[in-house]
Amino acid sequence: MFHMRRREFLQLAALAAVNSASPAQPGRKRIAAVSSTYFLRSHSDDLITRDLEGYWIGEKFYKPPVDIVSLYLDQVHPADLAHKLSMSYGFPIKKTIEDALTLGTGKLAVDAVLMVCEHGEYPFNDKQQQLYPRFEFFSQVVDVFKKSGRSVPVYCDKALSYDWGKAKQMYDWSRELKFPLMAGSSVSVTFRRPEVDVPLDSEFQDALAVGNGWVTDGGVFHNLEVLQCFAERRKGGETGVRAVHHLQGDEVWRAAEQGLWSKDLMSSALSRAQRLGKGRPEDVKNPVLGLVEYNDGFRGGVLMLPELVNEYLAAFRVKERQAIQSTLLYIPAENSNNFSQLIHGVNQMFTTGTRPYPVERTLLTTGVDSYLMESAFQGHKRIETPMLKVAYRGPKESFYSHGMGS
Repeated sequence: MFHMRRREFLQLAALAAVNSASPAQPGRKRIAAVSSTYFLRSHSDDLITRDLEGYWIGEKFYKPPVDIVSLYLDQVHPADLAHKLSMSYGFPIKKTIEDALTLGTGKLAVDAVLMVCEHGEYPFNDKQQQLYPRFEFFSQVVDVFKKSGRSVPVYCDKALSYDWGKAKQMYDWSRELKFPLMAGSSVSVTFRRPEVDVPLDSEFQDALAVGNGWVTDGGVFHNLEVLQCFAERRKGGETGVRAVHHLQGDEVWRAAEQGLWSKDLMSSALSRAQRLGKGRPEDVKNPVLGLVEYNDGFRGGVLMLPELVNEYLAAFRVKERQAIQSTLLYIPAENSNNFSQLIHGVNQMFTTGTRPYPVERTLLTTGVDSYLMESAFQGHKRIETPMLKVAYRGPKESFYSHGMGS
């Protein structure tokens, strides 16, 4: 009985600490976390927990350079981690996004916002887009900024939104209120096997990302990121996308015969796979292809081969080298360590205000993703996209994890 009472006392003491104590240390950035839901291996766990516990990149351990001081949680998962971590690390779970950002002061009281809206029970529309409320979360953050008369850096996990108009508004708010905005997923910054990269202003001939059978908008987005982290390095920089075309089934292979994408690139990409399924690509039951026509005339593509491929692969040709270059963007399944490089880049923005890659990469891939799903919805119609005139320069040095990965 004594041990039961002691345990109850400790639990009550921990709860009291959560409600009264501020976990932030002097001189360190105070971070408000915004989460859709929080369970083991969820994106919230992959990102927010790393800023509580620290993270490894290769053989080097990084202590968290920031302090999580509050959390907004939209949905409580049956295997929720948020409340246990709240007790362990002394940050409160707030009922609203505004409360998480103001900490009861009535005005902005944090130095940055870490927003992870991935996973959770959210509906799909008829376009196979999951309606994550990233825009709705973000607009509440912006409301606090406007009321407070100041703003702080914001990271939005993965795509900005399923909808181009909402994504563009998020981007425009960041420019209007002059706060650093970063977005995107871990896939484009993870380990590369081999470490293939190209200098800025290389003359690309063509490029193809080959991925798995996750062909709703979330999976297509990842493959577009793979394509874009290489394509943005072409001569003249990024100019935006003029048209997209979603193809499926036999039309995928007809497009190859018409010269709209290269089977040679596909073969080179597949040669890098470590978990390739059995059979020929041509025998895949439901292949999906996204063709991307850029404003400068460059053409790229994303190819998804269900059951055959369960990885992220890239292949491309540049004029400086005759041979096709290809690589595997490796995801360490055992520990999700692909997220360590991502949170490292996010923390760079939080602490210095500088981003390791432009948010325009994510803005453009968000738009291409949205219109590819629209192309599929309209019966695989080619769609012109004059609104996707997103011009930017890639980073001088590509930002990704070096080494083989754990």
